[in-house]
Amino acid sequence: MSFMMPRGTRGVRISGGAKVLIRWVNKLMAGRIGKSGKAFGSMPALVLTTVGRKSGELRRAPLAYIPDGDGSWLIIAAYAGAVNNPAWYHNLAAHPDRVSVELDGRTHHVTVEELHGPQRERAWNQIVAANKRFAQYQDKTDRQLPVIRLTARN
Repeated sequence: MSFMMPRGTRGVRISGGAKVLIRWVNKLMAGRIGKSGKAFGSMPALVLTTVGRKSGELRRAPLAYIPDGDGSWLIIAAYAGAVNNPAWYHNLAAHPDRVSVELDGRTHHVTVEELHGPQRERAWNQIVAANKRFAQYQDKTDRQLPVIRLTARN
C-alpha cells in the first residue's frame, strides 16, 4: 500500500477561518451521520475514524462514499479541490491498521488501499458517474485526487 499522492501547485486555498468552519461543520455532520446513518443530501456518507499522525488522537471525518461492487467503499481525498491532500489522507498513511468507518449505525474496522493505475481509473469512472462533483473538484487542482478503497475486516 502506498500513499504517495503529492500536493499540487494549483487548487483551492483553504485559509485559517475556513479551516475552523470546516472543522465545526465536520463535527456536526460526523455526529449526525454516526447516529442516524443519514447521508449528505442524496449522496451516501460514512464517518471515517483515523488516528492523527502527529497527535495520536482519534479523528473523525464525515465523507461521501461510493459503494464498490465487492462490498467495499470508495472514498476520495478531494478536499474540495484544494492544493493539499486532506489531513485524514496523511493519517491513513501513518496508521493504516487503525482505521474504522461508521455506516448505517455500525462500526467496521477496515483495511485501506490507495488505488493506482487501471484500478484507480476504473474506480474514478465509477465515482464520477455516481457524483459529477468529484470531477469538478479534480478540475480545480493539478494534483491527482487520491482514491481509497476501504474493505471491512473479518
